[in-house]
Amino acid sequence: MSRNEFSCDCNVIHQEIVNKVLKKMPKEDIFNKLADLFKLIGDTTRCRILFALDQNEMCVCDLANVLNMTKSSISHQLAVLRRSGVVRCRKSGKEVYYTLDDDHIVRLFEIGLEHINHKI
Repeated sequence: MSRNEFSCDCNVIHQEIVNKVLKKMPKEDIFNKLADLFKLIGDTTRCRILFALDQNEMCVCDLANVLNMTKSSISHQLAVLRRSGVVRCRKSGKEVYYTLDDDHIVRLFEIGLEHINHKI
């Protein structure tokens, strides 16, 4: 049998490190919300929408054209993203424009994309 070189073969607990991490450990609800956020943006169509909105504020018609999808399917995905606080909208006359909600979402998306591009 071969040993996995990446497994820990000791029984030492580094209590100071364990205590430090436990002290900063968020409540379970926070992890649930974080996992939900990653699930939400873990959809290819929604990632493409986020990319487009990272480039520029856009209306449903423009997004549908860029992504070669129906306005109905784009609207559905935008509603999901809006309810979850990932995108926001503003109305100008009869048109509704969408953008990424805040700098946290912008950075999260751009860092993820940068990480993927760096690994290719």
